[in-house]
Amino acid sequence: MLERARAFLAQHWAGASLVFTERPGHGTELARRALDAGCDLVVAIGGDGTMNEVAQTLVGTSAVFGLIPCGSGNGLGRHLGIPGPGCGAFRTLLHGRPRAIDTGTVNGLPFFNTMGLGFDAEIGRRFNLLKRRSLVHYLRVGAGAFFRFQSEALTIRNGIREVATRAMLVTVANSDQYGNNAFVAPGARVDDGELDLVAVKAIGFFGLLPLTARLFLGSFDRSSSVLHLRGCHFIIRRDAPGVIHTDGELHETGAEIDVSIRPRSLRVMVPA
Repeated sequence: MLERARAFLAQHWAGASLVFTERPGHGTELARRALDAGCDLVVAIGGDGTMNEVAQTLVGTSAVFGLIPCGSGNGLGRHLGIPGPGCGAFRTLLHGRPRAIDTGTVNGLPFFNTMGLGFDAEIGRRFNLLKRRSLVHYLRVGAGAFFRFQSEALTIRNGIREVATRAMLVTVANSDQYGNNAFVAPGARVDDGELDLVAVKAIGFFGLLPLTARLFLGSFDRSSSVLHLRGCHFIIRRDAPGVIHTDGELHETGAEIDVSIRPRSLRVMVPA
């Protein structure tokens, strides 16, 4: 990947810089420096976490975000049709077109693909500890955590209705998938001005397998175990503070979770 990136820059953008992130949050700092230097295209090479760090700096600006997706899931890249390295990702930077997409925010934290709490955040925590990451590892981590995780009481409001439920997992999605073509919110679009909330009620082991299959068959939201709401603003209340994730990165937050959207606030280079 490194040599491919260097060769691309040498051939097409000799004046561009290739800079490595060194710590959490460093991508945000580097993107800010690029903006301050007058760059009109800022590119992230990495997974959803790197994507989030760089993209959040470009929200609301005229700069275009370029993505070379090479993480374990690449949810946003897959949704936008951005190919991986070696399959046309670098060519997209040259011959693609800017597309304006929505930005989600949760308690002030931006996300571009998904945010989640409950079992969703717990899987993210365990997955981030792995040295090797793939769909198989993700499913293995999820199965291992399933029997130790308890559902929690939640109240969810979207401005139209209020729902009280017990759920083991809540995902708010901007795109239609987690990554790896696991479609948690079939039909969701990143530029429709709405977010899709998916809550999974408490299920047993025999309910887990068919629900997992639905993720890859595009029918997850049609399960009787799944609550699906759309809206531009959600308030989620739980009994106590806890962990959430934004594009796979974990954060401690309060018992009330405020999720909203900034329509078409980020310009992303996508295939023409």
